[in-house]
Amino acid sequence: MKIKEVSERMSVSQDTLRYYEKIHLIPSVKRNASGIREYTTEDLQWIAFIKCMRAAGLSIDALCEYVRLYQEGDATTKQRMQILYDQREVLQKRMEAMHTTLKKLNEKIRHYEQETCL
Repeated sequence: MKIKEVSERMSVSQDTLRYYEKIHLIPSVKRNASGIREYTTEDLQWIAFIKCMRAAGLSIDALCEYVRLYQEGDATTKQRMQILYDQREVLQKRMEAMHTTLKKLNEKIRHYEQETCL
């Protein structure tokens, strides 16, 4: 699959895909004889994983470390798990803060709705 199709399918800019490849977030995208990138199903899975982790707040540096460890093999499983555990804790704290904010917003909205009904 060519970069344009991947970009459209995955909702990621072509520049971002090139950047991810440059910093080795997407391990070794193959190229055809003309030098054009040919993305595989595995590459798409990496892109989906990267998008998910970025949406969860994982930094590019942490993702690069995760990919580097992944490429080193099974001996790094515990280290990769720790990266994911750490990120889960950060995300849980963010979600709690967002829940608190949502609760406060809802209280304010109810207050104004009650005022306008009087």
